[in-house]
Amino acid sequence: MVAPAKTRCAEIGRAELAVKKVSGASAVVSAFATNPFKLLTPRSRGQSVWAYTSSFGGGLVAGDETRLELRVGAVARCFLGTQAATKVYRNPARRACGHTTRATLEENALLVFAPDPVQPFADSRYSQRQEFHLAAGAGLALTDWFTSGRAACGERWKFAHFQSRNEVFVSGARVFVDALRLDSAAGPLSAQHRTGRFNCFATLLLLGPPLRAAAEQLLENISALPVGRAAEMVCSASPAGDGAVLRLAGESVEQIGRELHRHLKPLATLLGDDPWARKW
Repeated sequence: MVAPAKTRCAEIGRAELAVKKVSGASAVVSAFATNPFKLLTPRSRGQSVWAYTSSFGGGLVAGDETRLELRVGAVARCFLGTQAATKVYRNPARRACGHTTRATLEENALLVFAPDPVQPFADSRYSQRQEFHLAAGAGLALTDWFTSGRAACGERWKFAHFQSRNEVFVSGARVFVDALRLDSAAGPLSAQHRTGRFNCFATLLLLGPPLRAAAEQLLENISALPVGRAAEMVCSASPAGDGAVLRLAGESVEQIGRELHRHLKPLATLLGDDPWARKW
């Protein structure tokens, strides 16, 4: 029997991943994805599970709406990244294009959510919304960053619309909200009072008991940095609930990547290895 059209459409661009503690190790207990979404699990069992999302065609085209459902069971650990930057292709028809993530972490679970940056092409439109629901004792490392686009091709800050919203809940209470919207209808995105000389912006959140030491170290490291006039990279850090949030703006995407890695590297001990060692 052919499924109703509504049901088939609901399955397009959907992925689910479930991780649990099994016989003393974190393990993938369920994983699937539908076109154009791809879900890879090169480390499906160990001290932590490693998973990566990708898409056929290497990015999102007009009309693509992807959704990721992620569940990390009690005491389990999971690292989730992407194969490469999320490319958002041209969208002259201005059709909706975006991504949604919903992650649930049970007691004392750990999720390191660290995708590569979003790279919007000229005339593209993209919106993403990500929700993380943590039980007591759970830990979350969340990285969210984006670039000016294909600057080398003359497409610096030429996209039409970019929107990102992150919300974190602990035991049902909202503890963190971060929202950003850039729209070319309000004027040139590269204007001095908007993005200026910078080509990459990033946010890193470390939250929860498993990451308390890493959050404290982050705050200490950033407070010790000198503030230089017209620096190639500027950063700030502040306490955020039971953790810390780091914000970065840089002229170079590679420079921001290296700075993120510097603060994420201590998490390798919790994951059993460094997922970024051969990447950045």
